[in-house]
Amino acid sequence: MSDTRQRIITATAELFRRQGYHGTSVKQVTEAAGAPFGSLYHFFPGGKEDLGDAVLRTSGQAYLELFEVIYDAAADPATAMTDFFDGAAAVLEETDYIDACPIGTVALEVASTNDRLRAATADVFDSWVAAVALRLESAGVERAAAAELAVTLIAAVEGGFMLSRAARSPEPMRIAGRSMRALVELALTNSVLGAPGRA
Repeated sequence: MSDTRQRIITATAELFRRQGYHGTSVKQVTEAAGAPFGSLYHFFPGGKEDLGDAVLRTSGQAYLELFEVIYDAAADPATAMTDFFDGAAAVLEETDYIDACPIGTVALEVASTNDRLRAATADVFDSWVAAVALRLESAGVERAAAAELAVTLIAAVEGGFMLSRAARSPEPMRIAGRSMRALVELALTNSVLGAPGRA
């Protein structure tokens, strides 16, 4: 990926976090990226919508990789939950409660007005759910339960961002993390109890 294209994507992701999709102009993007105006259309011929699609998918992949790093470094799946949510709470505090996730911000804006960007956010969320479910299933959680827990985790983290930003407190995000930990611990216990010869 060219340096200019990456600068444009990075600058746009930051603006989306702060201002959302509709609140961000192409001019603001090029100024923030230190890029010529024409370069945006060189890399994104469809203009802002092309750029938005690329930003959502690139940012979504980056957040997925962050989750995977945190999960894989944790002592166990339950600890990974609190590590992940506590980390998100810390980021909120450090950034003065700017939304750390442009995916959720844009999803709320465009779900009923821009089907291409709605589909991009749905694809990102689906990739997150699949990755979480795979790890939980690998840890011993039954497949259907792992899939449901994965959806619950994504809903909890996005809701945690919203509640913590509104309250200007990290506590809602930390509470969500503790709840996710309890759900994962319960699912793991149920999987063990339901295994042949373990009941």
